[in-house]
Amino acid sequence: MDLFPLYLTLKVSIVATIFSVTIGLILAWLMAKHDFLGKGLIDALIMQPLVIPPTVLGYYILVILGRSSPLGRFLEDGLGITLVFTWRGAVIAATVASLPLFVKPARVALEAVDKNLENAARLLGRTEWQVWRTITLPLAWRGIAAGAVLSFARATGEFGATLMVAGNIPGTTQTMPIAIYDAVQMGDTASANTLVIIITLFSVSVLYFVNRFTRGLY
Repeated sequence: MDLFPLYLTLKVSIVATIFSVTIGLILAWLMAKHDFLGKGLIDALIMQPLVIPPTVLGYYILVILGRSSPLGRFLEDGLGITLVFTWRGAVIAATVASLPLFVKPARVALEAVDKNLENAARLLGRTEWQVWRTITLPLAWRGIAAGAVLSFARATGEFGATLMVAGNIPGTTQTMPIAIYDAVQMGDTASANTLVIIITLFSVSVLYFVNRFTRGLY
């Protein structure tokens, strides 16, 4: 059995999770700690990947980053960065698809931090970074960790948007979910079963981990 889909899935998922956590922490902090005009709309936009069809999500990414878009042409002609039909495109698709699953628990965890403790630290002369590092993060880390694991799991199982943006190129952009689809289409039951068992065991492990770390959080 070709193990490239497993390797690529892990590679894409790890990079996508790094992006999701980096971007998601900023979004979760803004949504949890600040009130501003249009907050509800931004929250709805962040959650969109959970409710719209994956192919629609992939289409939006193509419209924004494809070769025919101004941004896509700038990236390709100006910076030499090609996203469509590359593993980078799979990372973008996985990041967008998994971002809500990080933001939601991270936001809940940040909102649960006692504001009185943060304000007391500020009164004692602590900077915002010191308040975040010594109070907010230690108290919210379980939700943030759970969000990161959920984001990684979602990136691992991403199919529709990845297929739209990165395509199905064996040895180049074929992730595990796409390889399973291919194996079923070709009647390769042995490969399909093996890949399904691997991804199922992984999903069960992720849910067990998340349940342990979010127990008593909500």
